[in-house]
Amino acid sequence: MIKRLRVLVANERQDRLANVATIVAGLGHEVIAPQIVVSEVGAFTARERPDVALVGLGDSSAHALRLIEEIVHEASCPVVVLLHAPDPEFVVEAAKRGVFAHITDGEPLEWQNSIEIVLRRFAEYQDLENAFGRRATIERAKGILMERHSIDELGAFELLRDHARKGRHKLVDIAQSIVDGHLLLPGKSSG
Repeated sequence: MIKRLRVLVANERQDRLANVATIVAGLGHEVIAPQIVVSEVGAFTARERPDVALVGLGDSSAHALRLIEEIVHEASCPVVVLLHAPDPEFVVEAAKRGVFAHITDGEPLEWQNSIEIVLRRFAEYQDLENAFGRRATIERAKGILMERHSIDELGAFELLRDHARKGRHKLVDIAQSIVDGHLLLPGKSSG
């Protein structure tokens, strides 16, 4: 069972937009307003939060790369580049801008398979990014506690962990409260 996706289709050529929209709809997905104008695609992406964006290489690779940059900047969905023929140089440039995959014209089922893979990789990427964010928050909170209570890193971690356990809170939530200045933990008593 294929999940119905909200798909942003972007290309500078109206004929290719229509063709891709037909294929995407044929796969059972919703095309949310095909986009051509670079200056509008970023705001549209931020507002509509598509599940995936398909950006076609039209007449100008520079135009396609600007579309990619605007969508990736919003970081709301993975971007897949649609090519009519292999173009290794363009793929390298698109990859530098954050594209997750490319599809060369082929069977619609191949498009669907590529989209599924990209969605899984994007979810893994976001999970990893969130994990790094949680780790950074915990490290910042430990630094604050180390300075505030003149304790070492292990002592700061134990203070965080003990407070989280006592209150049955997540460690990262306690750390965020400390970083935000909403929670002042008392130091450990000696003895």
